[in-house]
Formats: sequence, C-alpha cells, structure tokens
Amino acid sequence: MSADPLDPRARFDAAARPLLETRTMIRFPLLPPAAPRPSAIWPRAALVAGITAGALLALFARVPSAQAAKDPAGPYKKLDVFSHVLSLIENNYVEQIDESRLIYGAIDGMVRTLDPHSNFMDPRAYAIFKQETDGEYGGVGLELGSRGDQIVVVAPLADSPASHAGFLPGDRILEIDNVSTRGMREDEAAQALNGPPGTRVVVRATRDGWTEPRSLPLIRDVVRIVSVEEKLFDKQFGYVKIKSFQDRTDLYLHKSLDGLRAQAGGELKGLILDLRRDPGGLLEQGVKVADRFLRDGVIVTTKGRSGAHTEIERAHAKDTEPDYPLITLVDDGTASASEIVAGALQDQARSVIVGTQTFGKGSVQTMIDLEDGSGLKLTIARYYTPSGRSIQEQGITPDVMVHGAAREQVEVDSVREKNLPGHFKGELGAAGLDGGTSAGLLAELATHARIGDPIDDAQLEVALELLRDTKAYRAHLQTTRAAAGAR
Repeated sequence: MSADPLDPRARFDAAARPLLETRTMIRFPLLPPAAPRPSAIWPRAALVAGITAGALLALFARVPSAQAAKDPAGPYKKLDVFSHVLSLIENNYVEQIDESRLIYGAIDGMVRTLDPHSNFMDPRAYAIFKQETDGEYGGVGLELGSRGDQIVVVAPLADSPASHAGFLPGDRILEIDNVSTRGMREDEAAQALNGPPGTRVVVRATRDGWTEPRSLPLIRDVVRIVSVEEKLFDKQFGYVKIKSFQDRTDLYLHKSLDGLRAQAGGELKGLILDLRRDPGGLLEQGVKVADRFLRDGVIVTTKGRSGAHTEIERAHAKDTEPDYPLITLVDDGTASASEIVAGALQDQARSVIVGTQTFGKGSVQTMIDLEDGSGLKLTIARYYTPSGRSIQEQGITPDVMVHGAAREQVEVDSVREKNLPGHFKGELGAAGLDGGTSAGLLAELATHARIGDPIDDAQLEVALELLRDTKAYRAHLQTTRAAAGAR
C-alpha cells in the first residue's frame, strides 16, 4: 500500500512550514474555476444492524428539515466552496490527478470527523468488507482498531495466519510491507493486509515487553470465520466459543448446543458462553443469541438522535434453552454485539459474568450502499442494556473479576473505546457498573482448580469450578440478581 499524496489528512512537519510560507508569497496565474457541476448522490439504505428500513429513512428525512429550520440554504451552500477548490485543483495542480481518488479522499475526510466507528469505504474496500461479513475472505485474520494514530490488534481470528504467528490483542502494527501505518484507519490497514491466498505480506509489530519491534512474514490464506466452536467438559458441562456475530451465528450456536447434548447423552448440567476477543458484528444476531437464553424481558434498547427514535428488542419463550447454570466469559476484546449479550444476561440475572472489563462500545452502526459500489458505515443510535445502562466508555464489569494472562493486568495495554480519539462520551448514570469478587475468593477458587483443566486459561478454570460448585454458583447468581435489582 503506497502513500497517498492526495490524502486530505496529510500533515507537513514543522521544518517544512517556513518553506511553504515563503512559497505562498509567489503568485501564479491560476486558471478560472470551471462552472460548478451539480452533484446529488442519495444513498440506498441497507439494513444491517437491526434497525428497520423505515426508521432509517425517517432518520435521513429528519436531518435536512432540521437544518433548513436553522438556515434556508442548509449546509449544502458550502458545496460551492468545495466545487471551487476541486476546480482549482483540477486545473492548476502541478501533476495529473485521479479525480475519483480525490473525491473519495474528501468524503473520507468528512466522515472521519464523526466518530471512530463511522467510515466511508471505496468500492474495493467495501467489497472486502462484505466478504468478511459473509464469513470468508483472503487475508491474515486480524481484527484491527485504532488508538490515536496507531493501528492496534483487537483480536486475531482463531486458526488464522495471524493467530498461528502469535499475534495478541493490544499488539501495535507499525508497518505493512514496509509502509508505515501511522495515520491509517483500520479499514485501510485491513485492506493492505487482505489479498489473494498464497501471497506474502510482512507485518512489523511491537508489544509491551518486547525490546524492539519484530517483522513477521505471513502467508495470506482463505480466512473462514466459523463463528461458533464447542467442547464438552466433565461429560456434562458445555463450552461454546462465539468468535464474532455473522449472518448465521445463531444457527451455528443452535447446532453446537444440540451437538453438546448428544455428546453428553442428555441435557447439559451447565454451560460456559465464551465471548472473549469477540469484536461484535451484526446486532440482529446478538439479539438472537441473547434470546436463546432468556424467556422474556428486554434484551436491548436502541435510541437515535436525541432519543427521537427508540426500538426495544425483547426475548421470547420459544426455543429458549433450559435454565441450567450459565457462565459468560468476557475480556477487553469483548465489544459491541457481544457486550449486548453479556449486558442482557447480567441485567436479567441469567448468567454470572467472569473475566475482565469489556471494550465499552455502546453505539450502533448501519451500512448504506452507494450507487458506485462504495459504502458508508454510519453511527445511527446508542444502545442500552435492559436496566437502562449505557456501557459507552465503561464496558461491562464482570461479577467475578479474573485476569487471564499477566499482560492483561496492565490497563495501559488494553485497547478500549475510551482510548479511541473522537469517541462518544459516556452518559451520566452509567455508574452502577460495580462488580467483581474479592481476591480471597479468587485465590480459593484457584486453589481448588482441578488438575487436567486448561492450565493456561485461568478464566476458564474459574468458570468450570463455579459450575462444579453449585453452592458457589448460586451465591454469585444471587449477588448478580441483587446488583441488577439495584440498577
């Protein structure tokens, strides 16, 4: 991926500024701007995040009318300035330019002013994005985020080239094929990492604890996102790992649970739902997964601008799993749709949450298809757990706080919503997230951990011990229920 000289985000260093200021004193005979060209591109809304098409169209319809009430010309009067600048560049820039790249750069710059999760994708980037949503693409299998002007790893996908190479959440990507990632957005970095299977890409990365950055060569492969995996412990306790919320995640979950029952020879005695390093995905699938464990009540509430449009998703008794003990594992890579699931199960006192503080993304995006094959991912709502909590910036606090690896205990190493520049601020009343178990009980649980369990996964060990100790599980569930009632 080569540097883009037309990128509107380009910045000159301090040493270059005096030279530029001197050059501005020279006058060139600029060609007059061409007549402004009319442009009216109206998007076709694509339903992705559980918001009805009618509601989305109503949202778009309200915006121009609200602007018109303030200014009859609306914001579109500024397009005259844009057309003027575009014409000046076309007629006077020292080299020939790619108009499409220029326009896409301008749109991208506009969307970047909103929040970290709204972004514009040109046709190529949007095609890759849709492949990933469908669950299969050519690449290395890294979920990326941004922290300041750095690209960081949110989570490596299981059984991918990146996971085999040893990437971990929090790793910072410095270069991709000798091109610096400083100032890149995550979709740009993902586009550079993706490519035909069998091709080679070199990623230079650093990590807290490394004495110097390392260059890691990766061979791209077909990354298939099988979003659900299962395992049986003690011939009676089920374990289900949800990697991300794709089109068929709820269907895969249903099949996994049936498979675990077949292995157990009957009903399960308990289940561990692992949402760690799950970056989220489709809100609709998150709602369906939560619904599978809840008989009734609210799952999530989404609210648009100023709370004008509100939608409430509720649980249904049909196809609900038996009321067996349920443990949900979370960490700082648990984000978005996975936080909706964890928040609903916690507020409804259906599950004991074990792990570390989650990512804290409390907003909803929708995808909008544009006429030329490009796409717009736009933040259109905030979401709230059943008790009315907004977890924006805060995340979900586990009922039982258990760190996984030693590196996870260092807060600065965590990539969370609150670290992202331009993120929405959390709302007042987002307190009430207190939780966690005393260190004494954690030590006791660790002492009683059985030999033969995954010794490299303390969170899973604690979850299994809680399922084996019915009295301890009920005590924690009662604490969860009391906390939910106090919210």
